[in-house]
Amino acid sequence: MLLVGPSKPPTDATQPAPAVLVAAATGLADFIGRQGGDVDSIYGSCGVSPKMSTLPTLKLPLATFCNLFEEAAQRTRCDNFGLWFGQQFQPRDLGMWGYAALSSPTLGSALDNLVDLFPYQQSASTMRLRAEKNRLHLEYRIETPAIVARRQDAELSLGQFSNVVRECCGRSWSPLEIHFEHPRPGEWRQHETAFGAPVFFSCATNAIVFDRELLERPMPARDLKLLAMMRTCLALIGPRAASETLIDRILDAIRQHLPDGAPTIEDVAAELRVPGSAIRRALLGQGLGFREAVDEMRFRMAQHYLKQRHLPLSDIALLLGYSELSAFTRAFTRWAGTSPRSWRSASTGR
Repeated sequence: MLLVGPSKPPTDATQPAPAVLVAAATGLADFIGRQGGDVDSIYGSCGVSPKMSTLPTLKLPLATFCNLFEEAAQRTRCDNFGLWFGQQFQPRDLGMWGYAALSSPTLGSALDNLVDLFPYQQSASTMRLRAEKNRLHLEYRIETPAIVARRQDAELSLGQFSNVVRECCGRSWSPLEIHFEHPRPGEWRQHETAFGAPVFFSCATNAIVFDRELLERPMPARDLKLLAMMRTCLALIGPRAASETLIDRILDAIRQHLPDGAPTIEDVAAELRVPGSAIRRALLGQGLGFREAVDEMRFRMAQHYLKQRHLPLSDIALLLGYSELSAFTRAFTRWAGTSPRSWRSASTGR
């Protein structure tokens, strides 16, 4: 049965909640203060203490981490909060994960170490290097469908990763392109200024695109002994993050397909390389049919997009795979008991 009102995609209760090392938020309290925000109020709304930043090896639920930055953006009225936090973030502040990259012999090995050690840093997420002719894509995305509001995290993360490259190539280095999976925000030109490159939105994943020839450049702080030590320490903190469940993979595949229209079970089966019968069984275990799962993800994403005032309803309809606004309006009214326009007014107060 489709859930009405604020809802969560089904998850496997036996799996530990996705987490991230707190080092990724180093300096957040000070940055909130510089943006004129109330640090205690923002942290308190997410159920955490500002003192957590003094414990870089602490693991914070990934949903809480993402919500912390979303709240900071909203309460400081800085819509590009994550973008600018990531731009000023120093790679050393990533803790052991950052030092492992900086102490690598070349930029190529630094990025390889970032990717290889990423499961120790953050779970329910992927990071990889993908070659495309003479270009490389350093890709990153949160995989769990339970975390819908993830824009601030994506923007701060690509800023942090770009600064690892700048440690090698100089502060004036700029990527060839930047890709984000979320829709274009209102003040999107700030993104091109921040990265010094063309920025594309509504992409399949978040990515930094750069020349392959950079991989051979030496890292200025290379130190193989330190690299070995950091790898050992990360392993001691805890095991590598477990892979996401089949349910997570199904719902995430549905989410990614939505801009192209409602996916079929055959579309998802082909992407995940699993039989359609396995998808049906996994969803049945959560009390869902495939069509209900599609509607559930559409409803959750619709609520997320409607909170972004700059997005026209017609654009939201297209992002959810509807060719006409009227079709989206009818579907949303069936789910929520009110029209998208009324729901937006009630939820944002405008």
